[in-house]
Amino acid sequence: MSTSSSVLTDDSRLSRIDRAVLAIESRMNLVGGIVIFMLVLLAVWNIFGRKLFNAPVPGYVDWTQQLMALFAFLGLSYCQREGGHIRMDIVVTRLKGRWLWFAEWLSTLFMVIVVAALVYGSWNHFGRSFDWNAPMFSRDSSIDIGLPIWPSKLLVPVAMGLLWVRLVLQLWSYGRAWRTGTLSPVAVPLPEDPMSVAAREAETLIDTRDA
Repeated sequence: MSTSSSVLTDDSRLSRIDRAVLAIESRMNLVGGIVIFMLVLLAVWNIFGRKLFNAPVPGYVDWTQQLMALFAFLGLSYCQREGGHIRMDIVVTRLKGRWLWFAEWLSTLFMVIVVAALVYGSWNHFGRSFDWNAPMFSRDSSIDIGLPIWPSKLLVPVAMGLLWVRLVLQLWSYGRAWRTGTLSPVAVPLPEDPMSVAAREAETLIDTRDA
């Protein structure tokens, strides 16, 4: 299946790094999608098992809580690369040229700082949960069946770390666009009007149907 994107590529070092990071992001996003499908199957199994056989999935709530971290965080960086996160574009969409790239650079710099703080905090949170000498390396566990919680806590700084790398790449791209005045920087989602977004999504659906 092919998907369309507003992110441009070329033969520059920045674009090559962008595509290398994208390969990791795409795989993590795929895992997140598979986990969502698995949770749907788990919910169906739990409902039918309880209703028909009086045998629900043991620790269903515990498993759901652990797996939710996977699809909640694995797609963060991929969504940032494609410009899929919610944005307040009331002011930014009125800017053009270097002013636009400066505004994007400034907001990205703010996100780099915030995400760095989140990586630091979530890593410390994982450290309080993980213990080499404890059973299953865990100082805490889920309430029902005692699943170790540290794997889901470790996932958060890993996913946030990849998001931080993506933001640094975008900071690099916006800074270069601001300096050179180019209208088409690579490795960042380009601004699109609603009609362009709708046309791109329609193209994706057509490609999916043809496949």
